[in-house]
Amino acid sequence: MHREVLIAEADFNQNDVVTTIRKRNPTGIGGLVTFTGLVREHNMVTGDASRVATLTLEHYPGMTEASIDRIIDHAEGRWPLLEVQVIHRVGQLCPSDQIVLVAVASAHRAAAFAAAEFIMDCLKTEAVFWKKEHTHLGEHWVQSTDTDEQRRERWSQS
Repeated sequence: MHREVLIAEADFNQNDVVTTIRKRNPTGIGGLVTFTGLVREHNMVTGDASRVATLTLEHYPGMTEASIDRIIDHAEGRWPLLEVQVIHRVGQLCPSDQIVLVAVASAHRAAAFAAAEFIMDCLKTEAVFWKKEHTHLGEHWVQSTDTDEQRRERWSQS
């Protein structure tokens, strides 16, 4: 299985990623699932109705990539995958900016869908990132929510 993990400040092009995956796997793919996460304008968790001006993501090089590699290892152990790519941005981002791309290719769509969702759920709770929201009310660090933890936990039960 081919995998790529990229942590970058620069934006990404989902179409370029899909084209590259298809070129590397010209005949074996039956399903290719992508998920693109965007920076939200509101943080519904804080409940203060503040608009997010910017979101700053920090990471620890090497540690962050290793944490994502472990998530991909678990996905590969559960489903027959041909390729996984994860791109996660760091630095200062604005609402509607792309923040993460998860792309999963498999011979069958069910495996691609499940693995993409699993990887995204695990990224929210296990990947080593620090996120700080900047609003008109000030700055605060963003933590995983109970919902994020519940979504991750359901995978250990299935």
